[in-house]
Amino acid sequence: MEKNGWTPADLLQLSGGYWSTCALHAGVKLDLFTPLTEGALTTPALAGRLGCDARGLAMLLNALTAMGLLTKEGERHAATPFATRFLARTSPEYLGHIILHHHHLMASWLRLADGVRSGRPVRDQVSHTDDAAVRESFEMGMFNLAMLVAPRIVPHIDLAGRRRLLDLGGSPGTYAIHFCQQNPGLAAVVYDLPSTRPFAEKTIDRFGLADRIEFRDGDFIVGEIEGRYDVAWLSHILHAEGAEGCAVILRKAAAALDPGGMVLVQEFILDDSKDGPLFPALFSLNMLVGTTAGQAYSQGELTAMLAAAGFEEIRRLPLELPNGAGVIVATVPRGR
Repeated sequence: MEKNGWTPADLLQLSGGYWSTCALHAGVKLDLFTPLTEGALTTPALAGRLGCDARGLAMLLNALTAMGLLTKEGERHAATPFATRFLARTSPEYLGHIILHHHHLMASWLRLADGVRSGRPVRDQVSHTDDAAVRESFEMGMFNLAMLVAPRIVPHIDLAGRRRLLDLGGSPGTYAIHFCQQNPGLAAVVYDLPSTRPFAEKTIDRFGLADRIEFRDGDFIVGEIEGRYDVAWLSHILHAEGAEGCAVILRKAAAALDPGGMVLVQEFILDDSKDGPLFPALFSLNMLVGTTAGQAYSQGELTAMLAAAGFEEIRRLPLELPNGAGVIVATVPRGR
């Protein structure tokens, strides 16, 4: 769809697009895809397993079939191969966590106009929530996304000769895991809030890397970063902060790096005009309703922040990543 090529039909399809979204979220929340990967079931049989009303479930199953996520033969529904791969909890490629994270964000997006009027968040910051279900969907949702993107990033970053990586705000440690798998001589520290520890340690153990990846808890805004490193990975943490918070994070990352150390910053990066790409522009609104000062940043802004923190040789890596994401690399001066 061209920027100026709108039709009334396009507009109404966009306006009502949440119907499909809500149907998907309901299917994931009810976990109806998992039993349907085991074999086709009638609506009454599935309703009995899920504890749902048969009439309501039949409508949802038919909608998900119309969307192409289920198949129907006679009175029986079954999961498609795609749904079996990505929507069944038994699949190693399950994406339900990030879908449930999106579901938990919807209530705040319904109040977007309030956030625009006030300039203030309308929900608690997800990374600091005490709600266990919301916390799990956020942490494991970040795992879902990183598992999709890390293989497109890590093989293209040369860490030869580097021995110690700081995964700052690393959540479950997915990137630390991929970097260590790619670089056998590398060890890593995942530094994040204490509530992240169970998710990180479980994930690190799952990949058999507990002997090379350590979790340390702390708040990198108010606390100091212990240890020395020769590479730091900062993935999607700057957007939760305003310019002042970003300056603190980058300054502390620089202080934790040895001379010649490398920092890698991944963000959803806006054009310098800030009116595109689409996903980073929308993501800025997600930060508006969920943080006190966060936003998506442009490449020019990120470059200036890194320079102000004392980094040099700043450049964006030539990577094609989804949703306007990009990775900017810089180094600490060797003579500091």
